[in-house]
Amino acid sequence: MKSSRGFTLIELLVVIAIIGVLLGLLLPAVQASRAAARRMTCANHLKQLALAAHNRHESHGEFPPGLDQFECGWSPRYRGTSLFTYLLPFIEQGNVLRDWDYTAPLSNTQGGPAARSATVLPIFLCPSDSIPENPVVVAGRHYGMTGYGGNGGTRSHHPTQATCDGMFHTTGPGSEPQPDQQPVSLSMVFDGTSQTILLGERNHHDPNLETFTGVYWAESLKYLGRWAAIGGRKRIGDVTMSAFTPINYQIPFDYANRQQADPPLASVLDFEVYEDRRKCAFGSSHPGGANFAFADGSVHFLSESLPLETLRALCSRNGREVVRDFE
Repeated sequence: MKSSRGFTLIELLVVIAIIGVLLGLLLPAVQASRAAARRMTCANHLKQLALAAHNRHESHGEFPPGLDQFECGWSPRYRGTSLFTYLLPFIEQGNVLRDWDYTAPLSNTQGGPAARSATVLPIFLCPSDSIPENPVVVAGRHYGMTGYGGNGGTRSHHPTQATCDGMFHTTGPGSEPQPDQQPVSLSMVFDGTSQTILLGERNHHDPNLETFTGVYWAESLKYLGRWAAIGGRKRIGDVTMSAFTPINYQIPFDYANRQQADPPLASVLDFEVYEDRRKCAFGSSHPGGANFAFADGSVHFLSESLPLETLRALCSRNGREVVRDFE
């Protein structure tokens, strides 16, 4: 009888090496597949939000305000209702608005984690976005977060410097930079709906910015993106972004190297312009760019290398620019 022969050590090592090579080839493919799935899910969310905005336009003759502001009689002096709140009935979330208080918006934060403002809605979130807490707690009040925002035009923040040439801005008696600004309708989109961004993504990751939050020079990004945006007029930064900076802009220096800034930084007040730039920035954690929904309902992935001039043309609804190639 012939005796059976087992594997030699060399043969075993060869098999292990082959398995290692195959795993090395497989893992990047799996990771790329997951990233593509997350990007597709994100694009679908933006598609649904764009359709909701159009359904709202159909029923009211205009898109929702970016942040409707009125004088409420206590600090901050102005409060209001955000575009995402107005979209809730059109994404089958009308139950969140049950007993919503439009006259005293702060009351919508009552109830701790069960507050209406604390509701976490998956459609408001990109699966690739790194939001560390959701809901987030600010001054004892709970707020659900979003990784999306409306197109605020060529500049959305600070609101006193906003251009209001996009699709969403502050409205009502407390609006800035002018009082009694009105919401946008399709008749005001002179550049064409296929040439105008409606909504886009926000990236919550910026290590350099967070070094400034540690010394109280800036607000941490983990607090930026409250979909209810019930606070004062500066909260327009929670629900809009703009073309003030390129896609995926981040603070280019940390606190320890703040002398590299141009213009230079001598105090927290000097840093406001950089914080404003960061709050305006569209961006994502998808490799190479971010998803955007356009005013015609289409969704496009725009590269982070897109020239700022082109991004500004796409964010302006009435600049009469013609953009022939933006993908």
